[in-house]
Amino acid sequence: MTPPTSAAPTAPSVPQLLDRCRDVVRPALTEAVGRLHPWLGEMAAYSFGWCEVGGAPVVASGGKGVRQALAVLGAEAAGAPGRSGVAAAVAVELVHTFSLLHDDIMDGDPTRRRRATVWKVYGTGPAVLAGDALFALAVETLVQAPGGPAGVRLLSAALADVVSGQADDLLFATRPWTGPERVRPEEYRTMAERKTGALLGCALSLGAALGGAPPATVAALERVGRHAGTAFQMVDDVLGIWGDPAVTGKPVHGDLRERKKTYPVLAALDAPVPAARRLAALLESAGAPDEASTRRAAALVEEAGGRTAALAEARRHLAAVERGLDAVPLAGPGGGELRALLGFLVRRDL
Repeated sequence: MTPPTSAAPTAPSVPQLLDRCRDVVRPALTEAVGRLHPWLGEMAAYSFGWCEVGGAPVVASGGKGVRQALAVLGAEAAGAPGRSGVAAAVAVELVHTFSLLHDDIMDGDPTRRRRATVWKVYGTGPAVLAGDALFALAVETLVQAPGGPAGVRLLSAALADVVSGQADDLLFATRPWTGPERVRPEEYRTMAERKTGALLGCALSLGAALGGAPPATVAALERVGRHAGTAFQMVDDVLGIWGDPAVTGKPVHGDLRERKKTYPVLAALDAPVPAARRLAALLESAGAPDEASTRRAAALVEEAGGRTAALAEARRHLAAVERGLDAVPLAGPGGGELRALLGFLVRRDL
């Protein structure tokens, strides 16, 4: 009689991967935040979804934890020690939250993840200070980790790009829709790689760098993360116009209603078709956009090829992600898990 064979283990789903990485990182992240001044620590805990204003414990959304998961999985896939991935994840999560606190102030956003933003409930000055504290804590975390100098160099380079990308994004809002001073799609791609891609590239490569992985592996993972971040931004721009509000948490056509210069709009305006000229005239018209004009703008962006162009750009960067991963010697199951997570990030509407 043939003995029954045991079923092959099932690969974890992306939500399970995210949960596992959060569980691994949370104790170290909590310990790090606990070293802050109590008031600053409360604002940090509020932004992570750990407490209400005043410090009462609560369980609220603190985001999916994608960047910390990339740090953990990147380290595992590169064969680095587990503690390297955790230290990298803590540093990246602190820097990401620091950037969100400052972004919310610059953009004037009153809510994030369906909660009031830190600056709305604590004030602008305190929110700036809390962001600064998180940045300093991230650097301290890396300095204390084995391989810290390499990690600090990697994080510093990524932050320089993030700041440059944010500066370009703010300046884009002041430029006209048409004419020689308009924002070109290629300028937007560069901005997206810096503002979004740089930190994802840092997340993916930082644990490997701390663990002493070969420089070629670290550099390859950093490039993969940048491509993934750029693809993520392209898909995010599509969802910002046509996404399901039940999924995105934002109103349909929201980016158009706010007159944001996103890739689908810029690509549509650059197209040599009549719909592009009609779109330009609509965007340049005086007065606040109403529901009818916003719907019309979305239709013109699609007619002029903006949605198709943005998704094609996302696919191009996704292909670069796959090629980059193929070129890296990945250890154990981490390679497959990393592919699953990166695919989840950028295949939301492809």
